Amino acid sequence: MREITFGEAIRQALREEMLRDERVFLMGEDIGVFGGAFKVTQGLLDEFGEERVRDTPISEAAIAGIGVGAAMSGLHPVIEIMFGDFMTIAMDQIVNHAAKMHYMTGGKVKVPLTIRTTMGAGRSSAATHSQSLHAWFCHIPGVKVVIPSTPYDAKGLLKTAIRDENPVIIFEDKMMYNLKGPLPEEEYLISFGEADIKREGKDATVVATSSMVHVAMKAAEGLSKQGIEVEVIDPRTLVPLDAEALCDSAAKTGHVVIVDEGHRQYGVTAELASVIAEGAFDYLDAPIKRVGAMDVPIPFTPALEFPTIPDEEDVINAVLETLA
Repeated sequence: MREITFGEAIRQALREEMLRDERVFLMGEDIGVFGGAFKVTQGLLDEFGEERVRDTPISEAAIAGIGVGAAMSGLHPVIEIMFGDFMTIAMDQIVNHAAKMHYMTGGKVKVPLTIRTTMGAGRSSAATHSQSLHAWFCHIPGVKVVIPSTPYDAKGLLKTAIRDENPVIIFEDKMMYNLKGPLPEEEYLISFGEADIKREGKDATVVATSSMVHVAMKAAEGLSKQGIEVEVIDPRTLVPLDAEALCDSAAKTGHVVIVDEGHRQYGVTAELASVIAEGAFDYLDAPIKRVGAMDVPIPFTPALEFPTIPDEEDVINAVLETLA
């Protein structure tokens, strides 16, 4: 095992898949000469050339549209939408074309398109560059939604996404690109729809996504000092969702807190709470608690921005409330 960053894990996955399959190519704003806004694709242009690492104009609709067309023609494009907020500009291409083409053609057309984009606040990037919009795409049949929390998960899930014959969106928290974690030397894949227990516990379950997994882990360490052992479980993919693993953990502990950086109302926390309530209601000893981003636009100044993001104290308080 070796320690590498989240960003390097993404780069390794892209490189390995490009070497494995000549149909895989990259496309996006500044991904070539500049190496990407977060330097994730740095060096790939030199290795693979302009035909397979394509810088594009600033037009997310065009990037997504060309990606859909290339995928329909048999290629496996990986497109980058620099900020998840800009997915809004490509909604027609993603929601009405990529997601539905296989169904509308009776299975004759496949769209093996991978979309890499970002989520998360904390960089003082203000209201239109800091949103976590992953819940939107979970509502669209035909799209798979991946949300890794560690370098290991990021690499394994991205490689699986690129090999999938369906459109997959992978949301990468922009605050985690420098996060380090262990990776094996040998190749590996991570199947979609398999949650991962990041920490075993018996007193309460915390279901956490993306960067909130690390917030939950810190909260669990703090609670352990009070004699409370929290189980932290990471869905890893929201579509497909490993509902069985979430319900099994909830049934074991009887108390559940769900934490996600998306806005709380009508968000991921609400859907996961519903899944657990339906699947493990008889085992719950208290109402499910939800922790999400404050339902306001993300402020620019750090003094206002950070209070909108769930933190360790929020998770600890939620666990104590449900146990009480």
